[in-house]
Amino acid sequence: MSGGGLLVAGTTSDAGKSVVTAGICRWLVRQGVKVAPFKAQNMSLNSFVTREGAEIGRAQAMQAQACRVEPTALMNPVLLKPGGERSSQVVLMGRPVGEMSARGYHGGRQERLLGTVLDCLERLRGTYDAVICEGAGSPAEINLRRTDIVNMGIARNAGLPVLVVGDIDRGGVFASFFGTVALLSPEDQKLVAGFLVNKFRGDVSLLEPGLEMLHGLTGRRTYGVLPFRHGLGIDEEDGLRVSLRGTVRESQVAAPVGEDVLRVAVCAVPLMSNFTDVDALAAEPGVVVRFVDRPEELADADLVVVPGTRGTVRALEWLRERGLADALRRRAAEGRPVLGICGGFQVLGEHIEDDVESRRGQVDGLGVLPVRVRFAREKTLTRPVGEALGETVEGYEIHHGVAEVLGGEAFLDGCRVGQTWGTHWHGSLESDAFRRAFLREVARAAGRRFVPAPDTSFAALREEQLDRLGDLIEQHADTDALWRLIESGAPTGLPFIPPGAPA
Repeated sequence: MSGGGLLVAGTTSDAGKSVVTAGICRWLVRQGVKVAPFKAQNMSLNSFVTREGAEIGRAQAMQAQACRVEPTALMNPVLLKPGGERSSQVVLMGRPVGEMSARGYHGGRQERLLGTVLDCLERLRGTYDAVICEGAGSPAEINLRRTDIVNMGIARNAGLPVLVVGDIDRGGVFASFFGTVALLSPEDQKLVAGFLVNKFRGDVSLLEPGLEMLHGLTGRRTYGVLPFRHGLGIDEEDGLRVSLRGTVRESQVAAPVGEDVLRVAVCAVPLMSNFTDVDALAAEPGVVVRFVDRPEELADADLVVVPGTRGTVRALEWLRERGLADALRRRAAEGRPVLGICGGFQVLGEHIEDDVESRRGQVDGLGVLPVRVRFAREKTLTRPVGEALGETVEGYEIHHGVAEVLGGEAFLDGCRVGQTWGTHWHGSLESDAFRRAFLREVARAAGRRFVPAPDTSFAALREEQLDRLGDLIEQHADTDALWRLIESGAPTGLPFIPPGAPA
């Protein structure tokens, strides 16, 4: 017998589907329910490698952690990794299967994947008491409904009740809720059980008359009003949607242990991937992380991070166009700390031979590390464990570039020259002892009287965040009604709201 299920949809992208899904998962697991997350199709440059070597979206890995289970490819069978304005790499069951334009994908390929995603969902429902599914964008994208496999397409085929999340902080949430339902076909509307308001600020009693009117207009109730909370946007799916200049990564409001703070500047390269690598730095008391796109913003930085990217050659050109390439070379020559991660490591090398990603052939790198990179058609997907600065380090690798290290000091399968460090390993800074050792090295090179906190545990902080999400659901949603939805499906007799989907 299949377990219960629920699809968390949203009125828009960034309505909060990922964190609401994680919150429901954490609430359920604390009730003793064996639960798993699922997202049929994800578009994200933030990805993760499972223990079996499959690439999935980081949001689903985070949700699996909320469920206290190991993430697997079943939880995110289709991952789209944008490589430009019009094309994406298609990752199927954790492995890349080629590049495809949006027109080609929605023109037929997507429909052919429906059987795969339904099989994955059914396998999860056969193993777990409940599967909490996350939609993508909005279920009312009428131009894409015919080929949809992640919103109402999966809900209809699997008989899932649908909860629509709306971000009230943006305004217009009542119109968004009503319009979302009214643009669905009668068959789709039968599965939309109700609404969940996200990011509310103020007195809920002032909102209640509107919720009652919404119930009268749609025949659907609101299952909860979640208050706005800072610091819950963990493992974002689609990248930073705000202007990156001056954006400070959310971190603890904690004073430094030593006399100085440590300033970290992250180059906001195009197609930036796995920028979550710097979350562990932002979690340290006294470390200020910001994203930058001008050379003068590197001047007062104690550490500059060149992060991963899905477009290494494009990122290299961007660094040169903006004057950041010269600034990075100067920093390296002056012995001021620079860390390149994955694509950022590749741009710091001498040469790049790319006939796979950009198809630009031989390209000169910045030449600050003795490394030559050749792009292979097969993608490296591993979970390495090693040692650096006398500490054990764990990470994960997701890259086509194969690095030939010609000199320098060994560093996490990459190398170090002076205070310039490069590695393909994502997630290495989540290893607490290594992170502290690295920050001590950076502070010494930068001449800062910064001392890492002796007891910061990134894993514990992540658990605290997930528990806060679970608390939000437990304290501000009708959990009894939510469980009835998961266990029994959408209520019968939900009214049709005209006009419905266009013919």
